[in-house]
Amino acid sequence: MTAAAGEADDRIIRESGIDARIALIVRPVLRAVGFRLVRVQLTGQNGLTLQIMAEREDGTMTVEDCEEVSRAVSPALDVEDPIEKAYHLEVSSPGIDRPLVRKSDFATWTGHLVKLETSVLVGDRKRFKGKIAEADAEGILLERDKAAYGEEPRVRVPYDAIAEARLVLTDDLIRDALSKDNRARKEAKKRRGEAEDAAAGEENETERES
Repeated sequence: MTAAAGEADDRIIRESGIDARIALIVRPVLRAVGFRLVRVQLTGQNGLTLQIMAEREDGTMTVEDCEEVSRAVSPALDVEDPIEKAYHLEVSSPGIDRPLVRKSDFATWTGHLVKLETSVLVGDRKRFKGKIAEADAEGILLERDKAAYGEEPRVRVPYDAIAEARLVLTDDLIRDALSKDNRARKEAKKRRGEAEDAAAGEENETERES
């Protein structure tokens, strides 16, 4: 990955190897059609499956959005041909128990339970489960789900130490995720309506001038 490409990717958790090469291809395509990349993962499932996880800037992702992303990235993948063998392309939303890959993800889901793994030891451990108590510019404060004897109930984990992080499915998370999704969809619908009204107004103005 080039320096410029790395700067354009605001994710703090990124791919390596072939996944990183694929991410480099699809990320600008996604951005051009109004989506952002969450994760790329090539697995041996059903022969070979390339999973591209994406979402809109507001965090929403419909079935129609998945189809749109698939149509957008397929030509780019065909041209670049980063995978030597035949594969199945699968485009998906992050889901409710989503991976957290951006600093903003941790801030958005503060107060919810998360499982994370670090690349280096943090307080003599690499695996954690707990609620995100705080998320700032440098890292998160994790409130341990079940602190072992002698362990501090809270641990600060810097972003540059996090190798993988995912929300844990709970009733609170489901309720909060559905609420956020409904609000985002209403706001998106309102913006589309305002854009259509503005376009109609411009069209009427043009007709009057002619």
